[in-house]
Amino acid sequence: MTEPKVLMVFPRFVQNSFWSMQATVDLWGAKCTAPPLGMITLAALLPREWNIRLVNRNAETLTEADLAWADVIMTGGMLPQRADTLTIIDIAKRAGKPVVVGGPDPMSCPEVYEAADFRVLGEAEGLIDQFIDAWRRGDRSGTYTIAKFSADVTKSPVPRFDLLKLEHYLYVGVQFSRGCPFNCEFCDIIELYGRVPRSKTNEQMLAELQAIYDLGYRGHVDFVDDNLIGNKKALRRFLPALEEWQRERGYPFAFSTEASLNLADDGALLDMLKACNFFAVFVGIESPDEATLVSTQKKQNTRRSLAESVHRIYQAGIFVIAGFIVGFDTEREGSADEMIECIRATSIPVAMVGLLTALPNTQLRRRLEAEGRMLPDPEEIPADQCTGGLNFLPLRPRREILIDYQKILQAAYEPEAFFERVRVVGRNLGRPTYHIKIYPRLLLRDLRLFCKLIWKFTVTMPHLRKPFWRALMDTARHNPRAVEFTVMIMAMYLHLGPFAQTVLGTLDEMIAEIDRRPEPEPIPQLDPDRPKLKVAVH
Repeated sequence: MTEPKVLMVFPRFVQNSFWSMQATVDLWGAKCTAPPLGMITLAALLPREWNIRLVNRNAETLTEADLAWADVIMTGGMLPQRADTLTIIDIAKRAGKPVVVGGPDPMSCPEVYEAADFRVLGEAEGLIDQFIDAWRRGDRSGTYTIAKFSADVTKSPVPRFDLLKLEHYLYVGVQFSRGCPFNCEFCDIIELYGRVPRSKTNEQMLAELQAIYDLGYRGHVDFVDDNLIGNKKALRRFLPALEEWQRERGYPFAFSTEASLNLADDGALLDMLKACNFFAVFVGIESPDEATLVSTQKKQNTRRSLAESVHRIYQAGIFVIAGFIVGFDTEREGSADEMIECIRATSIPVAMVGLLTALPNTQLRRRLEAEGRMLPDPEEIPADQCTGGLNFLPLRPRREILIDYQKILQAAYEPEAFFERVRVVGRNLGRPTYHIKIYPRLLLRDLRLFCKLIWKFTVTMPHLRKPFWRALMDTARHNPRAVEFTVMIMAMYLHLGPFAQTVLGTLDEMIAEIDRRPEPEPIPQLDPDRPKLKVAVH
């Protein structure tokens, strides 16, 4: 049998989202933020003799020639990619090509993807072999599953980084572990990948980094883990090896990742991350209200000063990006002011604020369904996920929640407030003392980007001139080694500032639509003495 030609097609994300960072991507001359790590990992799991091509629809066009070349098409991704995944399935069917779908959204909602010829529903390690055997038998349809959380990540191969056009991306991703030990009610990670984090070996991770290094890539590498510190024992075993690897090669990579806020409690671990050249971490703060954190089972953020925790991470030389959520049942009058003060006190410039969404396959979704509070799923994925939440009946008027959300966004992304937080971070960001090898190619690129950024903030966006220069000069004066990273944060405002205005405009429309309704939305009334929900109209 002739071995198949496999065309992997990575679907487009929702175009105008918080994470698209399009203006920042354009400044860098890239096409999109990050490559499809899951897809190139899958490529490495396929037989070596299979011929594989990759088309990322966020960066390039899927052509008729691509389709004509392929024997089979593989696609799939996350919820924000659902619309384009279904489009790709339709394109493949019209071209007469069998199509295989997989990834997190098909795992959560397999019924949505019934049009695909093959559905691979689970982590690829230990599962993709079922598809390979079926294809070699001559099967041209089927659904394959595997027990949850059973994939052995220590058997995961080095991803096919060679399939990437590295110039298309702001950064490259790797993954050390899967899963998170916590039990947040709204999170689907623990449903997809479990609460017992599974980690790769030191040898695996260093081989992946070496593969990227050998391709000539230098710069930003993101550890895409759900929670890098979920398995601290494994991480502590890995970081000394990573530090040695970095030191021997002149620190070719600067790392970012995602971790829970209790990272701030472990000074020794922060020092180890700093020594490896980690410079940024995303944390989920969600809410400054302790009752809300307890009710949503995010207890790891309670019994602590959020501001002190974040500033401890800054002192380790790592800047913090954070997620905040509006729309929890426990919110009360004044919650917007509390969140605004939390963002100010933590000095987090890049604050992702969104409406609570009951994602498929979460504890939150199951609870709201049991209470009769879920709304019908929309036919289309919302244009941006920040306003696509509240897909349920909240416990206070929807209009009040949207107004609170507006207030938070306006305060967070007003230019003076944003750049003041940058200035504070610039002063407080600790920097490593080791020598970092200077790569002339990267230095010239960074100087060119810096000049373009100055031009934008000074000439084309004059309303940002004063706050930009104040933050930049203050950092240069008080903490010059942090200039590179504060400039990186400020570049993100090229996207975040206009995006916040887009979201605010959408919220205006949503509020106006509520005001036009003849009757107000029902407000659920939870009776503590009865298990069933009562719905009243206020």
